Amino acid sequence: MTRNRCFGNKPGQEFYAHYHDHEWGIPQHDDRALFELLILEGAQAGLSWETILKKREGYKKAFYNFNPQQIVNMSDDELDALTENSEIIRNRLKIYATRKNSMAFLKIQKEFDSFNNYLWAYVTTPPAKNKCETYAELPTETDISRALSKDLKKRGMKFVGPTIMYAYMQAVGMVNDHLMGCWKYNHSKKIPYVVKIK
Repeated sequence: MTRNRCFGNKPGQEFYAHYHDHEWGIPQHDDRALFELLILEGAQAGLSWETILKKREGYKKAFYNFNPQQIVNMSDDELDALTENSEIIRNRLKIYATRKNSMAFLKIQKEFDSFNNYLWAYVTTPPAKNKCETYAELPTETDISRALSKDLKKRGMKFVGPTIMYAYMQAVGMVNDHLMGCWKYNHSKKIPYVVKIK
């Protein structure tokens, strides 16, 4: 059956369609998965999400399947070696930010018992559902993404600007931004959320 999607409709984009149908916009509460998407969204800065997804397996191999405890123990030599790894984005700042963000992530886990508890405290009810027909109508950042970005930066994270964090919120289902013409649009209830500024 042919389905109209927000993205992943072109021939050769089956992997992108699978991500859209089975992951994007679905509320995620597993800490390891939340960490993985946090790192990948940071790596996307200045690039396309499709490019990052194509390198997802490379990131899993390079960063111990996104295990933050193992990443914080990576040496400078290990990180420098990754700048030659074509299976990931070879940006030194982004590579080193992965270790720095792992440190902050573990501290958040310890403080809130889980990163999930910390993250989802920013929405007090199920995800909002925007009513948009095109991507041009969607916001690129919101009060929530700005508040989340500000706090994560204060905690020492890098590549977590408000726009990146809004894309992250879309990815982990903190907001439902499926377009109105998408087959998944009516798969979730329209319930507004409110900002809980920290």
